Amino acid sequence: MTEFSDPKSTNIWDYKPWWCQPWSIILTGILLIVGLWLITKFLWLTLGLALVIMVWWGYFLLIYPRMFKEYVENQTQ
Repeated sequence: MTEFSDPKSTNIWDYKPWWCQPWSIILTGILLIVGLWLITKFLWLTLGLALVIMVWWGYFLLIYPRMFKEYVENQTQ
């Protein structure tokens, strides 16, 4: 939790450190995909990793924040 966190915030990113923000998650995924391609040059391996990372992004950047918001809203009722 950062010092600027609002304890009543429904935004999950208010509770995460700087290295666990959407920009850092996306940047890490892109660097992993590009890095694997530059090292191996295997398209099938790079696409497999890209698929796994996109599923991770979908859950962690879209689904999880929505679930957290619903949870907080239900707890405050």
